[in-house]
Amino acid sequence: MSTPRLRALLGLEGATASHREKLVSAAGAFFGILGVVLISHALLGGASAVFLVASMGASAVLLFAVPHGPLSQPWPLIGGHLVSALVGVTCARHVGSPWLAMALAAGLAVGAMYYLRCIHPPGGATALTAVLGGPAVHALGYQYVLTPVLLNVVLIFLIAVAFNYPFPWRRYPAALARRPAPVGEAAYRPIEHEDFVYALSQLDSFVDVSEEDLLRIYAIATGRAERRHLAPADIHVGRAYSNGQQGDAWEIREVVDASHTGDPARDQVIYKVVAGGRARTSGVMTRSEFAHWAKYEVVRHGKGWRRAD
Repeated sequence: MSTPRLRALLGLEGATASHREKLVSAAGAFFGILGVVLISHALLGGASAVFLVASMGASAVLLFAVPHGPLSQPWPLIGGHLVSALVGVTCARHVGSPWLAMALAAGLAVGAMYYLRCIHPPGGATALTAVLGGPAVHALGYQYVLTPVLLNVVLIFLIAVAFNYPFPWRRYPAALARRPAPVGEAAYRPIEHEDFVYALSQLDSFVDVSEEDLLRIYAIATGRAERRHLAPADIHVGRAYSNGQQGDAWEIREVVDASHTGDPARDQVIYKVVAGGRARTSGVMTRSEFAHWAKYEVVRHGKGWRRAD
């Protein structure tokens, strides 16, 4: 078996982060857990060892090694641990068999995190700790959800925000990181293997997705964008259309009137801008020009908009 094939089977990705980034991540995990231990001890006294949930070690990996990952963000961190703690305590108290209680705690925690959109892998360990933690944890009952779980989560979250803030390339939460300016259609160009390798090296951060998956996502997205096209006959009075752009360039226009000469090059379309930077303005163009501008039809969805298809 060839080396590349073996690496692929093992899931051994090429290292893209620098030594600096790896050391920063390790230091972050060290200070994160140290802070949780010291503050828990100060607040809870000598029994604090019982109140340090082991799953915080797994959360430290995510918050300090993959701070921009979707599983590391505040809602997955907080919601994932709390809902798992609730599930774990409930199983420990109401399921007689420890083996069945462990299995139910893990399975129900995963399902609850999925439905609540707060998947955080360490939450599974939090649920199991409620079952396997022994008399000291069982005596806490649902207090376990608040102390130690909520206390631990709040502490490691605050430490992660403070520790990552001095590093502009790894702010936490991810919403605090600087985003590149939105790009338009002209940016949809073929990307070669070397381009992705270079881009990943410039991020200087662990990306929780393989290069092959990134290429596949980009190919699907760009292929869909290239196929997207409205014909002049698709433009109808009373309907709204989006240009599919981002940021200030995004716009939704509603067709309020149109002529019907039978020739798209001569048909006139009157529209009003109902969303975007030029909202409450209007304009006139040919039906062909409008179809070229529009990417897809949209309909109102609550206070926003969604694609009609």
